[in-house]
Amino acid sequence: MTGRRHRDHQDHQKGNTMTTIALVGAGGKMGSRLTDNLLKTDYEMLFVEPSEAGVARLAERGATPTSLEEAVSPADVVILAVPDNRIGVVAEQAVPLMKTGATLIVLDAAAPFAGHLPERADVSFVACHPCHPSVFNNSETDPVAQTDYFGGVAARQDVVIALISGTDDDYTRAEQVVRAFFAPVLNAHRITVENMVLLEPVLAETTAATCVTIVKEAMDEAVRRGVPAEAARAFILGHVNVELAIVFGEIGSPFSDGALKAIATAKDILFKDDWKRVFDDEVIAASVDEIVNH
Repeated sequence: MTGRRHRDHQDHQKGNTMTTIALVGAGGKMGSRLTDNLLKTDYEMLFVEPSEAGVARLAERGATPTSLEEAVSPADVVILAVPDNRIGVVAEQAVPLMKTGATLIVLDAAAPFAGHLPERADVSFVACHPCHPSVFNNSETDPVAQTDYFGGVAARQDVVIALISGTDDDYTRAEQVVRAFFAPVLNAHRITVENMVLLEPVLAETTAATCVTIVKEAMDEAVRRGVPAEAARAFILGHVNVELAIVFGEIGSPFSDGALKAIATAKDILFKDDWKRVFDDEVIAASVDEIVNH
């Protein structure tokens, strides 16, 4: 077998040794993260990586790539760890090579939502995405886990998974694999592709990332106006922490009357009245198109 099988019996999600996984894009940014975790399982691994830099990263991990056909044809599970705007092209190449009963896993809902996955009735399709470690995950004591903001290394996180087509058994097998490559995982939330698109890009990127970006820009403006940079950073990060806890019900303390008045006044300045249009179908479609086609 071209590739590498590795075992680690300490605190890792174990794969079934009868299950073969083909990881396409194994040496890329996301693929390397998945490779690191899957090499800790008992899954039989086959790696596909076309770039020289990616091949070098695989070599650092003791793994050797093989061709798409050699990897996908015998695989029980095929994972596409490729950019969103490449998923459709790579899926068109990979899906015809898959054996009957195999499962294709993609790491985001944009491509399947946009209809970029080919149809094939005798294989199953699954989309998944990490939730990333919660800001309220205060139980981590390992310093590595405390700074594992992305997840998939030491900090525990939840994941979301959508069965695009297939059976409950297909979903169960896919969940085991997803838990393995995003480990350590606490909860796996079964949702739909439509749900997943509402979560990302709409909730996480279009809304939350934009608001967080504005917070950073506001901090920079305070510094420009004379506040010492270290004081501004310490002040806003501490306040964001407690404000998140208040808004999301982690603590019983409410906002002060002054804060409530500031929020009511600032909403008219910072946001348009119709900002929830980001959840409208045509806005979502445009956002997904930008992700998968550019």
